[in-house]
Amino acid sequence: MLGAVQPRPIAFASTIDEEGKVNLSPYSFFNVFSANPPIMIFSPARRVRNNTVKHTLLNAQATKEVVINIVNYDIVQQMSLSSTEYAEGVNEFVKSGLTEVASEKVRPPRVAESPVQFECKVKEIVELGHEGGAGNLIICEVVMVHVNDEVLDGNNKIDPFKIDTVARMGGNWYCRSKDAMFEVPKPLASLGVGVDAIPETARNSTVLTGNDLGKLGNVEKIPDQKAVKEFAIENDLMSFNEVQRHAKAKEYIRKNQLEEAWKIILI
Repeated sequence: MLGAVQPRPIAFASTIDEEGKVNLSPYSFFNVFSANPPIMIFSPARRVRNNTVKHTLLNAQATKEVVINIVNYDIVQQMSLSSTEYAEGVNEFVKSGLTEVASEKVRPPRVAESPVQFECKVKEIVELGHEGGAGNLIICEVVMVHVNDEVLDGNNKIDPFKIDTVARMGGNWYCRSKDAMFEVPKPLASLGVGVDAIPETARNSTVLTGNDLGKLGNVEKIPDQKAVKEFAIENDLMSFNEVQRHAKAKEYIRKNQLEEAWKIILI
């Protein structure tokens, strides 16, 4: 599962125990599950080798508070170091060289170097099992958000390149989001014609891929035959065979010139 379900975002969770001792540890069983109310869930699993639980879980059970700090590339090595299983009471902030900064609405400190920090109250903890490897869902409601201005764009939105987050893969592997990003226009803004509207010869093409067909199916309107004929004559495409037409259409699809690609396919 860990090798297949990836990349996984990382909750860098800071907690305190009832005596005020601080703990900091990363968890890749994590995501956002609600916007209103703002809910995040992460899951410290029971250790497989001896079926014990993490200090984070014990602290969350005791104090009902946690800060979820977002991990970017600048702190990935320090984050990894903090995952070392130090003895109870050892402060991972100190061991990792990260900086504690006081929270405003909860008691656990925030990671100053983290680009975004979420102060949270624990709403509920759900045990998923009692054997080694069983997860414990810590359901957190966000009560305050801290965002570093340096990761914002001109519209005060988080810029995915500036925030430069990392994610967990399988084994020792991580990925860096800004080196792996590509854009896919959301179909919600328009009613796409669908792949089923594409001629069967193109759907069964050995040249066009599923991604190519998906882009073609996301257009709102198919060009009419008059526009198709004019485009074919103007670009000297009438003599092209099917494979050549599909290859040419693929060139336009790569440039997101989908109307032109459609015209070639409909010749």
